[in-house]
Amino acid sequence: MAKPKHSKNKDGKLMHYTAGALIKRGDKYLLIDRVKPPLGFAGVAGHIDEGEDETQALKREVEEESGLKVDDYKILFEEELNWNWCSKGADSHYWYLFECDVSGEIKQNYNETKSIGWYTVDEIKKLKLEPVWEYWFKKLKII
Repeated sequence: MAKPKHSKNKDGKLMHYTAGALIKRGDKYLLIDRVKPPLGFAGVAGHIDEGEDETQALKREVEEESGLKVDDYKILFEEELNWNWCSKGADSHYWYLFECDVSGEIKQNYNETKSIGWYTVDEIKKLKLEPVWEYWFKKLKII
């Protein structure tokens, strides 16, 4: 397993870097229910590995977690979330959140996800979201 890209934030605390994918088809968003913490429904996302940039990580994570291929992407947000701790020991995450166009068919990765599927906004509002994804959906005014 590769080591997450990391640094110290402005407060001198350990920070990991993360790439996340907002993937939409029609009026539905792709969400996974994670096997490992942080638990809850979430968009596809994961650590950027040492030696990898955010777009390489984006493409890798989308393929690993969903089986889909990223065809195109644009950055939506890039920011540190100092409250977004990590089960691997970091106190915060520096996020790159992308909107992605994808192709292919979903292939569930049972090592990473309990479930994967497409959800409407009304359905998302009823789910227990991973806190960081609740933050992104609210910031994007989706929920």
